[in-house]
Amino acid sequence: MLFLAKLGLGVTGALTLAAGYTLHEGMVRVSVDEHRPNGDHVHIMVPAALIPAAMHLAPRHSMEHAVHHAGPWMPVVQEIAKELRNYPSTQLVEVQDENEHVVIRTESGVLRIDVDSPDETVHVACPLSTIEHISEQLAESSPSTPPKS
Repeated sequence: MLFLAKLGLGVTGALTLAAGYTLHEGMVRVSVDEHRPNGDHVHIMVPAALIPAAMHLAPRHSMEHAVHHAGPWMPVVQEIAKELRNYPSTQLVEVQDENEHVVIRTESGVLRIDVDSPDETVHVACPLSTIEHISEQLAESSPSTPPKS
């Protein structure tokens, strides 16, 4: 009986640590609503901690394809990801015309992209730390960039 209690305590502790880490890293949210009859409404929330881990499981050719296309821009992306930490709550871009409104901002350490148009509404929120982790992993996957030591 004591063994089962210890096992239950261990499992509970591991789940608590996993939940705490997930909540600490935040969530990535994507919301797309099409404004047409029978339009799609897609709302996805994923723990941000899973994205860098999932990149290790992605097919190698997919990662190579991403690195190939993003390769020349990876140093820029890495620097921007690092620098955005210095601006935890700042509006970066706002574009508005008669039909569309786009806002890109950081808010409490999260990059938010909001697009409102007659055709659709799109909201994306991603923790800045996740963007930094992804850019580091892609840069390390690049054959032209030596891995960090």
